[in-house]
Amino acid sequence: MDIKCWGSRGSVCVSGDQYSKYGGDTTCIEITAKSGETIIIDAGTGIRCLGNSLIERKITRYHLLWTHAHWDHIQGFAFFRPLLFSRVKIMIQDRKFINMDTRTLLNKVMEMPFFPIGLGDLKADMKFNTTLNDKFNIGSLNIETIPTSHPGGGLGYKFIEDGKSFVFLTDNELGFNHPGGQGFEGYLNFSQNVDLLFHDGEYTKDEYKQKNNWGHSSIQDVLDLALKANVKRLGLFHLNQDRTDEQMDRIVSECRADLKKKNSTLDCFAVPCNMKIHL
Repeated sequence: MDIKCWGSRGSVCVSGDQYSKYGGDTTCIEITAKSGETIIIDAGTGIRCLGNSLIERKITRYHLLWTHAHWDHIQGFAFFRPLLFSRVKIMIQDRKFINMDTRTLLNKVMEMPFFPIGLGDLKADMKFNTTLNDKFNIGSLNIETIPTSHPGGGLGYKFIEDGKSFVFLTDNELGFNHPGGQGFEGYLNFSQNVDLLFHDGEYTKDEYKQKNNWGHSSIQDVLDLALKANVKRLGLFHLNQDRTDEQMDRIVSECRADLKKKNSTLDCFAVPCNMKIHL
């Protein structure tokens, strides 16, 4: 599988020279299966650039999955240009977000006075599919899910293909168990021995003391999870909206120094926009 990040910023998109390395767009991940299918996780602001790229590459069929429906994960949907073309076919994961299904949610996001056109004005062939939940397959990818520990709930994902595995756990608090959360042990088991883990790394250890139960993890807890799960590569995700490139580089250096002291071979990095990884 091929994985590309189109946005890794948390909470709100940001701009400025101090964010140029890691980018300012919010969550959007593209996965291309060996069998050719395109899977999109979340429609944060990063989906705008992804849409332009899909048009350029003449790719017209995709599956769209959601972690949850907070603003930074859905606010780019209306700016996803492929939705304006009738030749585009998109299979959208349909599930309940508190008290509404996916179609109802998107209708609300795109209704007046919030947006000038509605969901019904889009020309793409959109199908809402309830089978894209729990355990399912998309082409050559086997996909498993796990509830995340976050206010209002959410889903994490494991993608498996040809013996390689990628786990995506953003907006997941390891230090506090929100309703539906699976606890540290649950995420440890889910991430066991995976080749690549992207995990919410919103806060430093000191920051987390003031933000306990906000729905995001301390980087120290994430390192602990990755080490205990024997993860090969760890990407810190959901980068704090105020975290500059220089600050993020410093955090990564501190993580690597900590891992070196523990004689760990874990490869730790912060996930920048436009990062590509092949598994």
